[in-house]
Amino acid sequence: MTFVTPGAVRAATAVLVGLLVVSSGAFALGPTPDDQLRPVPFDRTLSTGMTYVDVNRAETEGFLVPRAEVYFSQYRFVVGYYGVETAAGELAAPETRAGFGDPLAVFVSDFSTVSPVLTPEGHLTAERGRAVGWTRAEDASFVVDSSARAPSQPLAVSFSARADAEAFADAHGGRVVDWETLQRTAENPLDRRRDRFDRRIAAQQAWADDVAADGRALLDRPVSVVVGADAPTLAAALDRAPPNTTVRLPPGTYDVTNLSVTTPVTIAGSGNDTVLRGNGTDSVLLLRQPHTAVSSLRITGVGPNGTQRRPHGENLTREDWSRVVQFAYGRGDAGVVMHRANGSLVHDVTIETPASGVVVRFSDRAAVVDSRIEGSDDPWDGFMGVVLMQSRALVEGSTFVGGRDAVYTHRADGFVVRDNSMSDERYGVHFMYTSRGLVANNTIRDTRAGIIIMTRPVENVVVGNDVRDSEYGFVPVGGDSYYAHNVLVDNDHGLSVSGHRSVYEGNVVANNGVGVRATTLFPTNWVVRNDVVDNDRQVETGRGPLRTWSRGDEGNYWGPLPIPDADGDGTLDRPYRPTGPVDGALRDEPAAWTVSQAPSVVALRAVGTDVSGLRSAGVVDQSPRASPANPARLANATREVAP
Repeated sequence: MTFVTPGAVRAATAVLVGLLVVSSGAFALGPTPDDQLRPVPFDRTLSTGMTYVDVNRAETEGFLVPRAEVYFSQYRFVVGYYGVETAAGELAAPETRAGFGDPLAVFVSDFSTVSPVLTPEGHLTAERGRAVGWTRAEDASFVVDSSARAPSQPLAVSFSARADAEAFADAHGGRVVDWETLQRTAENPLDRRRDRFDRRIAAQQAWADDVAADGRALLDRPVSVVVGADAPTLAAALDRAPPNTTVRLPPGTYDVTNLSVTTPVTIAGSGNDTVLRGNGTDSVLLLRQPHTAVSSLRITGVGPNGTQRRPHGENLTREDWSRVVQFAYGRGDAGVVMHRANGSLVHDVTIETPASGVVVRFSDRAAVVDSRIEGSDDPWDGFMGVVLMQSRALVEGSTFVGGRDAVYTHRADGFVVRDNSMSDERYGVHFMYTSRGLVANNTIRDTRAGIIIMTRPVENVVVGNDVRDSEYGFVPVGGDSYYAHNVLVDNDHGLSVSGHRSVYEGNVVANNGVGVRATTLFPTNWVVRNDVVDNDRQVETGRGPLRTWSRGDEGNYWGPLPIPDADGDGTLDRPYRPTGPVDGALRDEPAAWTVSQAPSVVALRAVGTDVSGLRSAGVVDQSPRASPANPARLANATREVAP
């Protein structure tokens, strides 16, 4: 027999009243007839879709991007999509209707109102002064698989008149489909997305292996000049060394400031006993040729300036926003600067720096490998360990201690950061304006945020990282990305589920203050197979509709719960709401189990599962797991923090 205290009874009564009030409030406003709905200015929508970089470039350079606006029956905001194919894919997913109700009206850009022209790059433009109108999606014709594209993705182009769509397809290729066909072909099931991400991980890991092998091959060049024996200084040795040879630096201290290396050679020291010492006012080495390498030495005396706000004597306009970032983050002092140095290498180099360690600018296939960057004790006094500036580069097997961010990226699409150790920084890995990056198997400790992704990028992959003892473990923004098999333990906040159309799976989130934070107003992410256990607060949500964190029979593990699995199929017998006033207390309050069995609560829970209008905000797992999804990873993670 279960005994319930008077206080628990009063709490239970309040819970029941609250549930009834929340559910009845869902019908406070009736739906507007769909024939009265009209498009709104796009900047008044809750927008999603393309990356910030692509949107910014389109707006500043005058490209046109087909858009869509959707009114949902159970969602208070008009949702705006950059890319009509993005809207089609979202509306084809059953989870969208389950969370937001039916689409009352869908409007798409009407390129029949202008005369669209493609630039040589495939960007859409129209006559100056002509505005693209709107048409209902069900009445529109769409050209797919044509030459039209945003800066980084193909586009479907919508027309109110089928004849205009056919003329566009005749001129620019592709085929004409209707709205129903576009939704059907845009659907992207979870298993297909997993397969796509698995292929991407394999391809990027193979790319990184090749980059690392090519870089290490630079260490096998024959020695042509030995400083001290064949030349008095490193500068003199570089003047004498033939291309594709090694300049050897014996143990000792060498005074060097802002030395440009303009020949593809390898500078090789003898470990930490070889010191390149700057004068404390500038960068130390500048690599300006492809296939240049620096190996096995220590760098000190780096200048103090992490940033240079703008080019001297230039007045930059809004169109130059990317150059402003380049100068702010990529033109300060550093131990090593790579500038247009494709295929270059920093290997086994220790850098003591009050500013940046290595800055990589416009250098494809560059690599920082097996090195150590020691920044300032106070993150705000220092700058970045490695800056990847418009460079698809590799950072591998290195240690970062102190400074502001261990790795900072700007438009470094396709970079790989793997197998590094990072501690005592503001951020471990900091994405800015960067898509299609891979961050894998890094160990991160004592940061404000272990991994942070900003500016709406797409197709990033963050897998196998271990983040602990930080204020925030992982904060992603963006879309169509994959966040899997990470361990987030003993942080103030573990995992943030934000952005759109991304997959969060196989993560261990344990012993944090807040386990998972749901922050997006338009939740279209898939959250499955995660182990969320023993956090002070399992889930925290902001404004927005109900988030469904399961797909089909794939849910998450929330620790041991007093909910049966009667048929033994591994799934608990009813949905679980970690944010609910009753379910949220099941772990700690015995009275909550009694309340959860009350007939009114059971009835309301059953109706709320099927009727979106009766659902309160928060998170629901329709298929909660009876046992861990990742038992070995969970056991290892929690064993390490056990008392």
